[in-house]
This record gives sequence, structure tokens and C-alpha cells, in this order.
Amino acid sequence: MGVVSTPCRVLTIIALTSRPMDRLRSVSQSTDFKEIERIHFSSRRLQAHPCSHPGDHAIVVQIGRNAVTTLLGHTLAHAFAKTLTLSAQSALCALLRSARQTPPKGYVALFCGSQALGLMPPRHAKGLNSVLDHCTLHEHALVWNALHQTPSHRSAQLQAALLQLRDQGHIQGWRNEAFYYWPKADASPDTQQPAFLQIERAGFRFLGMMSHAVHINGFTPDARMWCGQRSAGKATDPGMWDNVTAGGLSAGETLASCASRELWEEAGYRLPAPQQLTPAGRVRISRATPSGWHDEMLQVFNLALPADFVPCNQDGEVQSFACLSAPEVMAQIVAGQFTADAALAIAQGVLATNPP
Repeated sequence: MGVVSTPCRVLTIIALTSRPMDRLRSVSQSTDFKEIERIHFSSRRLQAHPCSHPGDHAIVVQIGRNAVTTLLGHTLAHAFAKTLTLSAQSALCALLRSARQTPPKGYVALFCGSQALGLMPPRHAKGLNSVLDHCTLHEHALVWNALHQTPSHRSAQLQAALLQLRDQGHIQGWRNEAFYYWPKADASPDTQQPAFLQIERAGFRFLGMMSHAVHINGFTPDARMWCGQRSAGKATDPGMWDNVTAGGLSAGETLASCASRELWEEAGYRLPAPQQLTPAGRVRISRATPSGWHDEMLQVFNLALPADFVPCNQDGEVQSFACLSAPEVMAQIVAGQFTADAALAIAQGVLATNPP
């Protein structure tokens, strides 16, 4: 993939592919088609390029500057995927299929009136029932009678109960950071609408409520991926590998502002504009952990990083970075060195541009 700058308002993108019509459709779906100035195909073989393969064609696109970086992220993810074997791609598909695990037997569903909220081990349900007013504990459900209350009242009551549980030693890793809860599952967070409630992020796993996080796969021009190793002092998954940056969506943030913040804090990268992020879909993960039921919607983006960029952590949460090829990333995923969330985000970001 190459980019040619011009003094006018358009850039020229050369995208390598053996399926030019498929990639053209991808181009039209990834950006505002009105910005595409001219498209033509070339049968030139670009085998000298590190990302090219025999039989590749080049798509030459002239496109407005506002959309060029979106296409770069999409193209580099595609080039990264092309270096994976079919068995590796199948393994990533299997990861996505297994993202949502079956809750352990005996888990208790948490409701606010008729609204489902979360899923808890029995000991968590008993603890919450002891400190939260207007609750009724059944065999398989804990019902909190607060549906008639305002979001702020619900938030204050549940937050006060969680503080008591923290002080009793039942909740670890308190962050003093609030997350929003939106009831609608399998969807992007609607940051323009009031949340159902907001509470401390550490309470989400304790209660088994669905949170949202942003994951960014950062690709180099030669189609490798920057990955970060989590600090040994992290409360969750210390020392394991992540994509270039990832973080929970805090109360009051948009996806774009969360991505921009996390890119700077974790990798030292200033995002010039939100358009530089290529949306690659979302994947929901749910599994049992020692701290409770982890249920999170991962909002995945692909990002084209400059050739001379080297990540530099700013907040102490990442201890090192490595620039890895696709086979190297896959080997580490298979070896269990990546966090479950990061492995899923990589699978989603790669397969979104290169379905097997």
C-alpha cells in the first residue's frame, strides 16, 4: 500500500489486492463515496512491495483528505490478514464464536424491576441484598425495586451499596472512575441519551453488568501491529499483551474521546482527527472471572500509524511495546499471552476486513 501526496485537496491511495472489486466495495463502505474523485484499476504486479502477493492488482484511488486515513487503516488490516494462514484465520473465527461463555451453574440474575441489569455468583447476590434497600432475593434472581426512580437516584443508591461492599472487602480494584450502563444489549453506547445509571467501574464485574470499551489495532505501513505489554502492577491481567491501546468507556465520554485519551495515555500518540480511526465492528465478551462476571462490549477500531512512530507509555499502565508480524501475533494469541479481550479485538479487526 502506498500513498502519494499532492498539493491539491486529494491524495492517491494504492491498495494491493487479488480481488479488486471486493476492495472497491470495501472502499465505498468505509468512507463517504462522494469524496472519491477517481478510481481505476491497474494490472501492475507490485511484488517488490512487502505486502504484495503474486496475482495482486493495484487499486488507485484519489480521495479527499478527510477520508484517506480511514482507508489506510482498512487496507493495512487487510494486508496484515493476508499473511495469516487459513488455519490461523479459522482459529480467529473460533475465538469470536466462543466470545460469550455460558454462566456457571447457580448464578443469580440481577434485575431492576423488569429491567435486566447483570449476573452474579450467589455470594455476590447475598452481599448486595444485605446492603441495598428494596431488594428481594429469589433462588435465581435478585430484584431491586427501583425502576420508578430517576437515573440519578438509582445511581446514588447502588453506588452507596457498592461502597459498603468495598469497605467490607468484597470488591477489589476500586478505581474512583464511573461507567455508564445502557440497558440495550449488542449495540453501540448511545452517549447522546441519559444512561440507565452510573456507578464505579469496579462494581460492573461484581454485579455482572455490561460495560463498554474501546480497542485499537495499530498497524504500521509494512502491515505489522504494535502491541503493548500490560504493567505487572495492573489489577487485571498483569504482564499480558494487548493491542496498541484499549480502555473502558468512562461516564461522559464518546467513543472518539475515549480512543483519543487512551491512545495518548497508553501509547503517547496524539490522534489528529477521529476520522483516522477505521471502525471495525464490535464484539461482546462474557466470562466468569475471580472478581465476578465480565460482560463487555468491545468497540474495535483499526488505525494506520506513521512509519516512524514508536509508542511511549504515559500513565505507567504499559511496561513495554513490540511491533509484531501477523504470524507472531497469532503465535502469542495461541500461547495465551494476549488478554482475552485483546485477542477478540484483534480477531474482529482483522476478520472485518478479510472474512475467510
